Amino acid sequence: MPLIRPKASPFSLLGTVAGGEGLCTEFKRIVHSPAKIARSIASFANTSGGHILIGVDDDGRIVGISSEKEALEVIDDALRFHIEPMPALDVHVEEYKHRMVLVVSIPESPDRPHVHVEEGYCRSTERRIVERRVFIREGSHNKAATTDRIALIQAEKSPLKVSFSDRERRVLHYLGEHSRITAPEFAEHAGIPVQEARRILVSLVRAGAVRLLAESGTGVYTLD
Repeated sequence: MPLIRPKASPFSLLGTVAGGEGLCTEFKRIVHSPAKIARSIASFANTSGGHILIGVDDDGRIVGISSEKEALEVIDDALRFHIEPMPALDVHVEEYKHRMVLVVSIPESPDRPHVHVEEGYCRSTERRIVERRVFIREGSHNKAATTDRIALIQAEKSPLKVSFSDRERRVLHYLGEHSRITAPEFAEHAGIPVQEARRILVSLVRAGAVRLLAESGTGVYTLD
């Protein structure tokens, strides 16, 4: 499994478990579904990185794993078949009271966004489909990213360039009066394509002028 690398840095199992699940930590008692563990791996790679502790229950009890080999095979399948592009990660085993915990450490990826790929079922057509979604970490949960969040992730690969032209001043003035706006709303207000409106809003987010929130699957921009 060439994508699984040796342990990269010191790790405190008990300290990490004591901190509980959160933005950078997830507990899993067992892993049996490559698609499910792939969602967590992609979420961490697309956000701030983190650790998945396999062999730790949701309440923080260290229960251990029965087979290191089986867990590694599930992770390997997750990387090969359910994430594009494949992220790099570190995997090592920690032992506590003769119980093995598999620690999967995922760094924030320079190649993000990583797309989660999974077969699904379309009820309207009654056919199998391939779902391609970008997941991010929010608190202790993995959530599908909005189109705006994906655009922000992609934009962060390039140097920041912001010019406060009439369009930028217009959106800031609008937010001063209405408190929030979406990319389609700004596009209609400014008479420009949605893609261009989203690019302007994302650049303002990167500049720290506005914030991007997610509400009911929609990207919402605010001044607060």
